[in-house]
Amino acid sequence: MSHTAHIPSHRKPRRSASKTALRAGVAGGMLSTIAVAGAAGPAQAEPVTQTIEMPTITAGLSESVAASAQATKALALDLETQAHEDAAASTAAKTAKKAKAEAVRKAEAKKKAEAAAEAEAKAKAKAAERASRSAERTTLSASSGSSSSSATSSSSATGSAASVVAFAQSQVGDAYVSGGTGPNSWDCSGLVQAAFGSVGIDLPRVSQSQSTAGTQVSLDNLQPGDILYWGGAGSAYHVGIYVGGGQFVGAQNSSTGVVQQTLDYDPPSGAVRVL
Repeated sequence: MSHTAHIPSHRKPRRSASKTALRAGVAGGMLSTIAVAGAAGPAQAEPVTQTIEMPTITAGLSESVAASAQATKALALDLETQAHEDAAASTAAKTAKKAKAEAVRKAEAKKKAEAAAEAEAKAKAKAAERASRSAERTTLSASSGSSSSSATSSSSATGSAASVVAFAQSQVGDAYVSGGTGPNSWDCSGLVQAAFGSVGIDLPRVSQSQSTAGTQVSLDNLQPGDILYWGGAGSAYHVGIYVGGGQFVGAQNSSTGVVQQTLDYDPPSGAVRVL
């Protein structure tokens, strides 16, 4: 082999200059730090045997938590109080509204009642006026029709018949009431029964039976005290008492009451004689 032949080198390849410088710097820094620390510390350092207690924050934290809880409680109380106040205000408003509606309803009802009472009063006044006029006409008619015959009728009735006639005439002006038997209100058969009862004669209560209680007589042959009837004998719907002079007394209806009228005012169907 030639002495100039290339012999491979067995040395490691050189590191780059930058990496070498970096490692040298780091090592130097560490050594410097150790040296400074050794120079600053005591020659103979003693081991640390005392535990350093860290400052506690428990007391301050508890106070903060307590204050926060108190504030929350106060806020909750305020909210509850406000809720109660709102509920009370709402209830009061509803009550006031209901009371107002009730007052309006009562006022309207009172107004209607007053109007109804006023209308009723007017109706009664008109009815009374009509009744008064009717009574005046009846009185005038009776007085004109009986002026010439009143003495005859009174003189021609004698005994029990005169008493029956007098009783019937004394009830003129009384009210007519269905089912009335006196002493101040009558229906037609109630008046006839009472008139004959005044002389001790007991007649049936209703007009149908009274129309057959005695002897049938002609309307051309009437005597004071005869019973007049309207309708058929046994089925009469109205009765009265003949008082003489072409007149009768009867409880006619609710508008006229007990009246004395001439026979042509309401011509009867027939007559029956009891006395």
